[in-house]
Amino acid sequence: MSAYVKPYGDTMNDGKVQLSFTLPVQWSEAADEAARQLVAKMGFTDVQVVEGRAIATGFSFFVVYASTTQAVDADAIKAPSVKTHAMSMEEIDAMIRERLGRKIRVAGACIGTDAHTVGIDAILNMKGYKGDYGLERYQMFEVYNLGSQVAVEEFVRIAKEKRIDALLASQVVTQKGSDIKNFTALAELLEAERLRDRVVLCCGGPRVTNLMASELGYDAGFGRGTLPSEVAAFIARSVVDRARKE
Repeated sequence: MSAYVKPYGDTMNDGKVQLSFTLPVQWSEAADEAARQLVAKMGFTDVQVVEGRAIATGFSFFVVYASTTQAVDADAIKAPSVKTHAMSMEEIDAMIRERLGRKIRVAGACIGTDAHTVGIDAILNMKGYKGDYGLERYQMFEVYNLGSQVAVEEFVRIAKEKRIDALLASQVVTQKGSDIKNFTALAELLEAERLRDRVVLCCGGPRVTNLMASELGYDAGFGRGTLPSEVAAFIARSVVDRARKE
């Protein structure tokens, strides 16, 4: 049975949405009207500009309420998550120790020119995130946190030199598709260096999805709200499974 859904605002399936955007025009009542007409041309109805203000010389910001008639079949959409049943730090360490018999070597970095390390630090640093310890605290992970603005070439060089089992590439900045370009460059270089089959390749960031990651040739993608133990469990299972097949 299909489950077609529409945005919800005041009543079920009323199609109400909120949009916000900037226009390169000086704010005025005419600018409000320009924003309203623009949203109407997008196919929305019942368009209301509820906020319009100048944010800089020649630029204005708008918040708009509107309605859409469009709906999607939620049951027909497949976007599998890599987050499986929870495992504790102790359980993950025990699994690696018993099934692999050595530490798993993990390297993480914000690649390209991205200087935002909050996400990668939350996963790798000992303190972790939301009371969930980072991979540095695990007994069976050997962690290399390379920080920010790491060139793809340097990341791959270290992966080869340290015989890394899993690479975690982080991107927060998404302007003009820079995240996709950097993620793609990393995957392609690993292929060129014949390292791709040797590493578990993961990417992360606030706009990353597992579906996007798989389309780019990654083993997993971790988005907002990901806990360190979820990444640790995926890496541990993946490395152990690969070792079993060799």
